[in-house]
Amino acid sequence: MTRLLRTTAAAALALCAAFAAPGAALASPHAAPGTRVRAAAAAESAQLPRATGPYAVGRTSLHLTDHGRKDPWVPEAGDRELMVDVFYPARRGTGTPAPYATTEEIRQLLASQGLESVPPEAMSRTRIDSRVGARPAGGRHPLVVLSPGFTVARYTLTALAEELTSRGYVVAAVDHAYEAVGAAFGDRVLPCAACEKAKTPEAFHNLVTGRAKDVSFVLDRLTGPRAAWPYARMIDEKRIGMAGHSIGGAGAAAAMAADGRVRAGVNMDGAFQGAVPAGGIGGRPFMMLGTDDAMHRPGGQDTSWDETWPRLGGWKRWLTVDRADHFTFTDVPVFAEQVLPPSFPRPELSADRSVAITRAYTAAFFDRHLKHLPQPLLDGPSPANPEVRFNNPLNTP
Repeated sequence: MTRLLRTTAAAALALCAAFAAPGAALASPHAAPGTRVRAAAAAESAQLPRATGPYAVGRTSLHLTDHGRKDPWVPEAGDRELMVDVFYPARRGTGTPAPYATTEEIRQLLASQGLESVPPEAMSRTRIDSRVGARPAGGRHPLVVLSPGFTVARYTLTALAEELTSRGYVVAAVDHAYEAVGAAFGDRVLPCAACEKAKTPEAFHNLVTGRAKDVSFVLDRLTGPRAAWPYARMIDEKRIGMAGHSIGGAGAAAAMAADGRVRAGVNMDGAFQGAVPAGGIGGRPFMMLGTDDAMHRPGGQDTSWDETWPRLGGWKRWLTVDRADHFTFTDVPVFAEQVLPPSFPRPELSADRSVAITRAYTAAFFDRHLKHLPQPLLDGPSPANPEVRFNNPLNTP
């Protein structure tokens, strides 16, 4: 299978993980000569759209080590490490503002794209809803795991994580060691060793199945009698879902195939890389949410979506978004509009619409399948979201 590399102005901010086929080179778009100028002085920091649910958003970070596995990319580094931001429904008026990301994480990301002239603080100080030390709300809540795209870190899914949390989910956003350009693991910011080593179809398949192993370990550490998170009692371990962007979306499918605890999954614009076996994922619900272009419509150049569709034997949806690009489903459109210099081209779909659509359909999916609430939004096209296309005959049991 050959999938075209796509490079867009919006993706230039965050190393384009829209690699196509296994073995294809990573796209690394740079601003044209003369466009790498200082960001506007007024842009001291960006701001993500506010979460809309009734809960405040608490956040804590966990540094987890799986002593049962060596790191697949840097074995000499020792055991497999994962960083997890746990977002949880919290009481309003408690805690202190949480940082978006470290300045060094952002500096390395910008440098990888030739955007050294953009002040990293404009992104690292992004204003968000999350608060550190917030008092948890009562009750038990479904858990949603989020996995980022290849080469980018967990913080790129913050807008989605905060929205789900505000609506009553515990969310675990995972960084997989050595798979992102600049991901903070405690005092260290790890490089993307996998960027140099994942060059073959087998390597990309192993990357996806490795993420499934990572997720199973995270579930082990967030649930059960020896949970690593002190508020683990908030998690209803019978209601667990997963969503991911790009390779993280393939990881969601792989996690469902490997671990029956994951009851529902979403792939946001990722090639499946063989994540779903011929036997499927046990009839559990799955949603494919992608770009409405030559890549991810039925019959598109990423043939893995057509190949995987009939293997999804349970409730399923194939949604595509008009004018979207690969990073529409992340925080990147916000930074493209608020941080990059005015001379830099803007994404075709606005940041507000990108965030609103991603939040609305992902939250509706998990509300339906983890909370068992009716969701008419998923039954067909909506006048409120004319950008969203429903593909293939719908099954609506």
